[in-house]
Amino acid sequence: MNFLAHAYLSFGDPDILIGNMIADLVKGKQIEQYPERIRHGIHIHRHIDAYTDSHPVTLRAMEVFRSSAHKYAGPFLDVSYDHFLALDELSEPEEGWKEFAAKCYSQIEQYAEILPSKFCSMFMYMKSEDWFFNYRYNWMIERSFDRLQQRAAYLPDNAHIFTDFEKHYKEIADSYNEFFPDLKDYTKKISL
Repeated sequence: MNFLAHAYLSFGDPDILIGNMIADLVKGKQIEQYPERIRHGIHIHRHIDAYTDSHPVTLRAMEVFRSSAHKYAGPFLDVSYDHFLALDELSEPEEGWKEFAAKCYSQIEQYAEILPSKFCSMFMYMKSEDWFFNYRYNWMIERSFDRLQQRAAYLPDNAHIFTDFEKHYKEIADSYNEFFPDLKDYTKKISL
């Protein structure tokens, strides 16, 4: 899953949120420098990713991006799932998505001193462009795809990944709707 899903699946716990946000940047024994609850959030992030990557619905949905994104199909599907989460009225936080996003950014800023510098650099864009709220818009998904494509070492610049997103929009939405309740239930169980 991508950033919005990881934030959402922190279930309002700021320490879990931080762990969920920085997990991909914490390698090996670096995890030991964080407090226990943030470490728990890092582990939750990794369990979410493993569950997502092995779920039959996700494996099927990744095929949408296989011809254009090749081995990067998973990360592009993750961003796509954030789009559908941002539009998901059944999962919408009580305070609404806009307020949820603002609250998450505020909580992240409170931990600035312990965040990896690479995350801090990215967070400037995350907050200023309001990724959590704006994932609902296709233009934000296209921008996210472009950035992901630039970082992918083995993708041509002209890969038609966003075109595949638009072409298979309903299919991806159906996959999200089938998969996300399972992920939510799974994450609640491991968050205790």
